Amino acid sequence: MIRKVSALLCAAALVTGIAGCSSASNSSDSADSGPVTITYGIWDPNQLPAMQKIVTAFHAAHPSITVKIQLTPNSDYWTKLQTEAASGSAPDVFWMSSTRIGLYAGQGQLQSLSGKSGFDNSPFPKSLNAIYTLDGKQYGMPKDFDTVGLWYNKKLFDAAKVRYPDASWTWQSVIDASKKLTDTAKGVWGIASPSWTQENLYNTILQAGGSVISADKKTSGLNDPKSVAGLQYALDFVSKYKTSPTAQQMTDTDPSQLFASGKVAMFADGDWDTLTYKNAPGLSADVAPLPAGPAGKGTVINGLGNVIYAKTKHSAAAWEFVKFLGGRQANEIQAASGAVIPAYNGLSGTWVKSVPQFHLQTFIDELGSARPYPISVNTQTWAKDTQTVLDQIWAGKVDLATGAKQAADVMNSDLAKG
Repeated sequence: MIRKVSALLCAAALVTGIAGCSSASNSSDSADSGPVTITYGIWDPNQLPAMQKIVTAFHAAHPSITVKIQLTPNSDYWTKLQTEAASGSAPDVFWMSSTRIGLYAGQGQLQSLSGKSGFDNSPFPKSLNAIYTLDGKQYGMPKDFDTVGLWYNKKLFDAAKVRYPDASWTWQSVIDASKKLTDTAKGVWGIASPSWTQENLYNTILQAGGSVISADKKTSGLNDPKSVAGLQYALDFVSKYKTSPTAQQMTDTDPSQLFASGKVAMFADGDWDTLTYKNAPGLSADVAPLPAGPAGKGTVINGLGNVIYAKTKHSAAAWEFVKFLGGRQANEIQAASGAVIPAYNGLSGTWVKSVPQFHLQTFIDELGSARPYPISVNTQTWAKDTQTVLDQIWAGKVDLATGAKQAADVMNSDLAKG
């Protein structure tokens, strides 16, 4: 997940677990030369229990190393990591996103996993391996993957006598339902349609037949008429139909929190919020496929990776841990937790069964229409700059046609700088 900064995130914490490792090549230390402590940086409290179980399982097989899990809220994670990486004190192993892999690998902050003893990326989808590969070297071990579905509140649908979403739904189906579900007297909106990219806009662009970035990663597609049509569809819920909270309301209160509290009937969101919605008091929800647009179905696929800090003092220990994180046992633990879909091929069924109250198979079925999350070497730069423009469009400060051109121009400028 890229955008998600949940209002339910806990404060930063340090949780200690125990693990160990055996010998590995291409490192400055010997993994079995004595007690070693390494750190593991993560940001999602929903996944902490599973990560702790994985650390414990790792220790059972490798009793000479202690792993300390460092949990930092997403809102602070990258700022903290940037400071630590520059000072030489980053965690030995940490979570990496697709938008930042080019930056960190390009600056020499990560160890290449390619060529390490026992490196095996065959259990993972090629698209995920590709995300973490730069100049022929893979820097991240795929951890999980995510797609996006249409979450809906069954109580609100029942009250409005609207049938639940299914695979037959189109854009018009969502528009019609959002109007019937909106109840201003009760403070209920039919849908939340924020200017978020991974959960919303990148998908509607695909459904309209547009693209965010060209295949050669050199040109923006945001000003393409089809891409603009995808943006228009999402914007209309806010500006035309008035069936979505305003941009300011969705800034004041995270849309996922609005959905979890029963104020929003539909919300396009990823599988990563499964446990949030499962644990939301009084929420009776489920998830359906995203609707088809003029070009059919479409959703972005993305995923996190586990990486090794280039300046770690315990390379062998860190590699043994990352190798374990990429193994079947660790991925089975992750799948059973229900927090995320494991990247390891063949284990999605375990994840689907982990929370039977939801039709989680929806997210797996979405793979048929999934496209890789748009990235380039400097994704973070243009993603930030284009988001600023998109936010202005959603706030009504600039019209869509003008804003789409501005977003494309700034993105092209950033891409040219590399």
